Amino acid sequence: MRLDGPESRNVEDRRGRGGGRGGGRGIAVGGGLGGVVLVVILLALGIDPSVLLTEDGGMPAQRTEQARPGVGSGGSEITGGDAERRFVAQVLGDTELVWKAQFRQLGRPYQDPVLVLFNGAVQSGCGAAQSQVGPFYCPNDQRIYIDLDFMAQLQRQLGANGDFAAAYIIAHEVGHHVQQQLGVLELTRSLQRQTGNPAEANAIQVRVELQADCFAGLWAKQADQARAILERGDVEEGLNAAAAVGDDRLQRRAQGRVQPESFTHGSSQDRVRWFRTGLERGELAACDTFAGLR
Repeated sequence: MRLDGPESRNVEDRRGRGGGRGGGRGIAVGGGLGGVVLVVILLALGIDPSVLLTEDGGMPAQRTEQARPGVGSGGSEITGGDAERRFVAQVLGDTELVWKAQFRQLGRPYQDPVLVLFNGAVQSGCGAAQSQVGPFYCPNDQRIYIDLDFMAQLQRQLGANGDFAAAYIIAHEVGHHVQQQLGVLELTRSLQRQTGNPAEANAIQVRVELQADCFAGLWAKQADQARAILERGDVEEGLNAAAAVGDDRLQRRAQGRVQPESFTHGSSQDRVRWFRTGLERGELAACDTFAGLR
């Protein structure tokens, strides 16, 4: 990737601080690498899901390990917190440019999200969480939460490698913020409350996640047209990352079988299709994953 634009000023670095305590006060939205407490990922990685929360709803003590090699640019890993932070700030800054322009076309203001970097555990506006939940977006405080160490571990475990794969994950979370700004998250939460069928509620959530994938592709398309950010192999990295985090692939990896009724993010085929749709079309209208629900 070529990221030459300004770094976002909306990165809050909490690494090295202690995590919070307390129960949830809202619903966090799942991320590109699996979302909120996806047990299938944890089991696949040999992680006990019970470590995510203590019995009183708080979190165990935060780990204070030294940072491992993280995401970088040009397809290589780079070490050191400053380099990692710079990459995140550059990607976030580029999404800000794209989404401000998209919202101007709608005649609406775009409020930038804040991206919080943390290690081990964090307190969000949606409650306390540990890094094992994966990257997530909290609509209550309009913040994205990412533990770069754990995200890099997941990328290695799932084979979703490369700098553009990491950028896709960030752009997916920004996609949830765009949904919040457009009122999509509020609408879908209402629809999920109205249905008494867990499978139907999951199907609605899948549409939310697939739209965020499409929005990630839209960002990449618009950014590349304006600033030529994509290099050879980047598109393949993004498509591979989208396929790697499909529910069917994760379930098959974790338990040897697939249960479509329990999908919350979509199959590998669907995630690739919607990311590719955004990448090829580059427009909001192309990302309507809710056709048929109206």
